[in-house]
Amino acid sequence: MISEETIRQYIDEGLRCIGCGALIQTDNKNDIGYTPMSALKKSFENDEVFCQRCFRLRHYNEIQPVNLTDDDFRHLLEQIADTNSLVVYVMDVFDFSGSLIPGLHRFVGNNDVLLVGNKVDVLPRSLKRSKIKDWMRQQANIAGLRPIDVALTSGKNGEDIEKMLDLISKYRKNRSVYVVGVTNVGKSTLINQVIKSVTGDRHDVITTSRFPGTTLDRIEIPLDDDSNIIDTPGIIHQDQMAHYLSAKDLKYVSPQKEIKPKTFQLNEGQTLFMGALARFDYIQGQRTSITAYFENNLLIHRTKLANADAFYEKHAGDLLAPPATENLAMLPPLQRYEFKTTEKTDIVIDGLGWLTVPANTVVAGWAPQGVSVLTRRAMI
Repeated sequence: MISEETIRQYIDEGLRCIGCGALIQTDNKNDIGYTPMSALKKSFENDEVFCQRCFRLRHYNEIQPVNLTDDDFRHLLEQIADTNSLVVYVMDVFDFSGSLIPGLHRFVGNNDVLLVGNKVDVLPRSLKRSKIKDWMRQQANIAGLRPIDVALTSGKNGEDIEKMLDLISKYRKNRSVYVVGVTNVGKSTLINQVIKSVTGDRHDVITTSRFPGTTLDRIEIPLDDDSNIIDTPGIIHQDQMAHYLSAKDLKYVSPQKEIKPKTFQLNEGQTLFMGALARFDYIQGQRTSITAYFENNLLIHRTKLANADAFYEKHAGDLLAPPATENLAMLPPLQRYEFKTTEKTDIVIDGLGWLTVPANTVVAGWAPQGVSVLTRRAMI
């Protein structure tokens, strides 16, 4: 069995958790990287060193809070601008606007950016891949990004991983590759698929979960003698819906399989509730079809606009769920945003989904205070 003295030497040299990248330490259980010495000894026996946080997340699906701020995460990413590298920017195609990193150009400098749309498996199969790529490039351009190419993939099932790796090989030119993205876009899951593809190892190495902020420091995976794939911590968007939900309710905002759009015939003066998490009002326009794209198990209720406030007050937490009554206090009050459409438009509730409405309507979207509601040219 390895001695405690030898383990201390490894710690002094900068021993890192292979799950989240944090430096291992045994002194302060409230700081990142903490692992009891007894657990470390077992980890060395199994040749897998995890911090206590990653161990509990992997085996018990428990998340422990960490004392890292948005500025801490951003500081780690700002180092990329000083490198000569390829930046792989991972976005969630289901939550594109919620995947945008404000001021990304400051992090990447003059480096090339390969835009990767992850979780493509949750979009309707009828949607052509070429159309998704074109739409992603247009949306990226609107945000001030000029990606060198666009790839689609699924970290969950490994779909098109090889195509993405071919693009990385094409554009990296013997440089290291930095993988960046906001929390919860499936970045670490994607990296695990890359590791499996490159090494043949069938076991996940990087810690993954539905919880935001799982990767805590950069994790380096060798590509060759001179370059690495570097997984960076996700930028935390405090306006993500996930931050206001319990672990139990997260499954309603993170689709795990192909979403099935739901179409409603609405007259003006009608309202749709997405559980108690969000609301859509059809204020003005002809009778029309409104299509909703949300996690399949999220129940949508229709009622009259005139009665909507009272309906929510009475039923939030039971008929309108999630969240359940005991978790309703975690959710800020819903805030209203009104829009007038001039073309076919998506009304997007960041981190939850969207509704597609026709031109020449007046509508309103409601979301918890702090969660963005915005419009975009219709994806579908």
